[in-house]
Amino acid sequence: MMTKLYIQTMTFLRQLKDDEKGVTAIEYGLIAVAMAVLLAAALGADGFIGNLETAFTNVSNTVSSLNSGAGS
Repeated sequence: MMTKLYIQTMTFLRQLKDDEKGVTAIEYGLIAVAMAVLLAAALGADGFIGNLETAFTNVSNTVSSLNSGAGS
């Protein structure tokens, strides 16, 4: 009885070790997390988009100040 239980347990563990279905899901999860971190870094106020917005605001203010000075 104990030998049969041991064999069944070892067979189950061997099958579980060889099962790779969950590996793909974990890989996709890691890719999703990496993409979320990159998007947060790019879209944050201190990221690329925030710096680009600041640069365009500076250009807009400079052009506005030049336009208001030219009309005088």
